Amino acid sequence: MGVFTYESEVVTSIPPAKMFKACILDGDKLIPKVVPQAFKSVEYIEGNGEPGSIKKVTFGEGYLIFAFLYAGSQFNHVKQKIEALDKENFVYSYSIIEGDALMNTLEKITYETKLEPSAAGGSICKTTSKYYTIGDLQLKEEEIKAGKEKASGMFKAIEAYLLANPDAC
Repeated sequence: MGVFTYESEVVTSIPPAKMFKACILDGDKLIPKVVPQAFKSVEYIEGNGEPGSIKKVTFGEGYLIFAFLYAGSQFNHVKQKIEALDKENFVYSYSIIEGDALMNTLEKITYETKLEPSAAGGSICKTTSKYYTIGDLQLKEEEIKAGKEKASGMFKAIEAYLLANPDAC
């Protein structure tokens, strides 16, 4: 097994507390509403959103998540385990532990997201992704970047929603 780590940053004009609430605390309901082509539904299988909880995310029609690993692949769902939730410091960590997106080549994928204040009054979203491969699969940074651009697009869609609906969240 190998572990490939990738770090990325996205800057937004929304303050950390509001962005964390929208993306993380209210994300299970807000993301399917704002970006229905990405997430069709989110349901908890175990727990209620605290660390240790497991949720099933069903993807929207036509959304090619992780297409950077397998060109043209479309996936139905994943199961995510919430690893950590720090509401005061705006840190959230979860792992994809099951689902067709792992394609029998990844044991799991772990994401840690931290929102920090930016000098301009908005926030900087810092994400560390760790891909745990099965066997000797080698991931290329360019492939990971392509997948991260899709995640960044979802983040920007939530930002646009919050700017258009300032009383939301």
